[in-house]
Amino acid sequence: MKNPWVIIGVIAVLLFGGAIWYSKVSGEKNNEGVTVTEHSKGGADAAVVLTEYSDFQCPACQAFEPVVAQVLAQYGQKIRFEYKHYPLPIHQFAIQAAQASEAAAQQGKFFEYHDRLFAEQKTWSTSQTPQVLFLQYAQDLGLNVAQFKRQMQSSVIKDAVKKAQKDAGNMGLTSTPSFFLNGQKMEINSYEDFTAQIAAAIDPAAAALMQASSTGATNSGQPGIKFGI
Repeated sequence: MKNPWVIIGVIAVLLFGGAIWYSKVSGEKNNEGVTVTEHSKGGADAAVVLTEYSDFQCPACQAFEPVVAQVLAQYGQKIRFEYKHYPLPIHQFAIQAAQASEAAAQQGKFFEYHDRLFAEQKTWSTSQTPQVLFLQYAQDLGLNVAQFKRQMQSSVIKDAVKKAQKDAGNMGLTSTPSFFLNGQKMEINSYEDFTAQIAAAIDPAAAALMQASSTGATNSGQPGIKFGI
């Protein structure tokens, strides 16, 4: 009779090798067709570019979304908006949400999924199983759910989100949302201040209006904006 430990060893080697092979095949399948691109909308050649470094689980980012949407609707092709990931470590599901949005982007629905994540932030951010909700949002948007589920686990997407997070940190950013206007970091005291600075960039003659708006916001007694929470 053969040594049973030899047989056990052979089986263990086969199982280990099989697990590695399956992991490799599965990983390749998850990455199939995945291309990570920049996310922007508005005027492709606009002279004014608004860039946001954001976290889907950040309440301040959610609060800013209607303001950003209003700006984009008001100025149309005169402005280009760029969204960049900066999931903060303090938010448990922020990275997973970013990965889900990138999976949706593979089917051309990044901003639609972006909007849904912010609209449902309080629901998925307090859920024990946010992944289930992420799949539901994909289904509601008419995405191929099987593809979405597979690509959400893509190492290409995971690496891209981690790189975006690292890049934002290397820029010295410590809070979200962080906005840049034509490459310059915006210092914002109120929502009115935010929109006034953009108005001034689009129409330099609006600089006086920006000053008046900022002064009015300061005197209105409105609380300041809290970032990075």
